[in-house]
Amino acid sequence: MNESFIINGSSISNISDFYNEINRLLMKNEDWQLGESLDALDDALYGGYGELIGIDSPHFIWLDSEKSRTVLGIDATRAYYLNKINQPEYFNVKLFQEKLKNLEEGTGETYFEILLDVFKSHENITLVLR
Repeated sequence: MNESFIINGSSISNISDFYNEINRLLMKNEDWQLGESLDALDDALYGGYGELIGIDSPHFIWLDSEKSRTVLGIDATRAYYLNKINQPEYFNVKLFQEKLKNLEEGTGETYFEILLDVFKSHENITLVLR
């Protein structure tokens, strides 16, 4: 079974808003929500719970994706990495320092680009940016 999901990019102003949008789409009938985590998003896209149960080839359409690209760009990514760096008890500080350095040098990915990579890692999922 195939189904389309519309990501409303106009409602995304930061990383938290992105996960609120994903929860609105995929977790509306669950009694729990995905956390703000790339791993959680990746797990959700494998299916098995939420709205993806029984969906073989989900189709995502990301409206206003250019707005999302901007708001999930360098500034949001920098803040994301600094947050990780400031929690050494939970995160690999050296890894996130390196990622921040790459971002600052223009060779690292933005959060938006990382999200695209997560979607692309699922061969059965189609993501269309509009």
